[in-house]
Amino acid sequence: MSTLNDSSQKQPGDLERRIGLRSAVLFNMLEMIGVGPFITLPLIIAAAGYKLSVWAWILGAVIAVADGLVWAELGAAFPRAGGSYAFLREIYGPERAGNWLSFLYVWQLSFSAPLSIASGCIGLSSFLGWFWPGINHAPIAALPGLHYSNVAAAAACLLVMLLLYRRLSVVTGTAWVLFVGVIAAMAGVIVSGFAHASTTGGWHMPPSPSMAVGAAVGGLAQATLIATYCYWGYYNITFLGSEVKQPEKTIPRAILLSVVFVAAMYVVMDLSALPSMHDAAVHVKESAILRLQLVAEIARSAFGQWAGYTVAALVMWTAFASVFSLLLGYSRVPFAAAQSGNYFRFLAAVHPRHGIPHRSLVALGLVASIFCFFSLQQVITMLVITRILLQFFLQHVGVMVLRVKRPELERPFRIPLYPLPPLLAMAGFVFILIKRSEAIGGLAVAVGIGVTGSIIYFVRAKRLGQWPFADGREMTSN
Repeated sequence: MSTLNDSSQKQPGDLERRIGLRSAVLFNMLEMIGVGPFITLPLIIAAAGYKLSVWAWILGAVIAVADGLVWAELGAAFPRAGGSYAFLREIYGPERAGNWLSFLYVWQLSFSAPLSIASGCIGLSSFLGWFWPGINHAPIAALPGLHYSNVAAAAACLLVMLLLYRRLSVVTGTAWVLFVGVIAAMAGVIVSGFAHASTTGGWHMPPSPSMAVGAAVGGLAQATLIATYCYWGYYNITFLGSEVKQPEKTIPRAILLSVVFVAAMYVVMDLSALPSMHDAAVHVKESAILRLQLVAEIARSAFGQWAGYTVAALVMWTAFASVFSLLLGYSRVPFAAAQSGNYFRFLAAVHPRHGIPHRSLVALGLVASIFCFFSLQQVITMLVITRILLQFFLQHVGVMVLRVKRPELERPFRIPLYPLPPLLAMAGFVFILIKRSEAIGGLAVAVGIGVTGSIIYFVRAKRLGQWPFADGREMTSN
């Protein structure tokens, strides 16, 4: 660890350690509190019902903490760029199965990361409907599926990419400015919800129709899956591991603090909105624009039209900040894979002046901007299932495998109550995977991504003489 922190031994092409605890928590929370909670709030209430919706946020937080402890131990032990990519290579062996599983992780990331970034941009453009009523119109009659909102989303993605094309010190300053708007958006929704409740006789739980036990469990599972998506981002700092100061302390603290802070905000936001969301289930069946604008509608009902415009603008700001953090973190993954020779070497470059992985940043930003022109229906479910199967489960098993295979490994942070947290996280993920309706379709997509990625890896590995075709030859890079 002293070698990692010694600037005198910094090699050309390495990234500098400039991120402290406050900035680490900031980057995590920027990714966690994106457009997701504002869009999914009515979806969670509609899926779980009024009484169970709060429990969906709480259960999601419990899963996030249990999973976060796994990230904390691995992130403190292997503070390198790429996060899961570095973890999987170390756990399963860089010249053995770890080479395959880390490649598979980057392969699934080529789908999930651009879709995550694009979903934030599309959410941002959807709230433009408050200011630009014609944004959902098609500018080209021959292409009815192409709307002005798609163009606006792609433009937002490219703008974020340009803002990140700077030194990390400048990026950090920009992140703090964006974070002010994020907190203002959360506060605006919470205050509006309680204010609206006070004008209608005070806070009260809306009457809920009775549900069979099976339906209630299935609804809670679906709601928890969506809530899990909203929590994701507490691990963002591990992708920047090689740029974190004192990573053995900073990474675990940043993960746990960000989950606690965000969970408190989500629960309070849900409670504030419940009295105003009695028709959430009806709105969910309406157009995407009406569903997205529900939180702004609460503000308008409480304080007038100006409040609706203000909250809509703040949610757009929040979505922009989330995309900012997403692209910042994920751009380090292809860079780390390329540096280790397990991805295209072209992406391993570090900008000579800004000190950032600029080619990886631009490549990911361009792909995400293209995804802005596609429909993202059910994208949350696809993202969650794919990452659980091809990333999180591998890490949960891996952290236990590593305890057995390498007990002598220095672990600056050790999971408390081990092995309960990884087992609890896996149990929670299994619950939301199999108890929700239409679970087979989502699982099939994730399996398809895994199978195609594995085929590509083994064809490539045979050509390059990598595991399992090494035959004593040295690992080569493309």
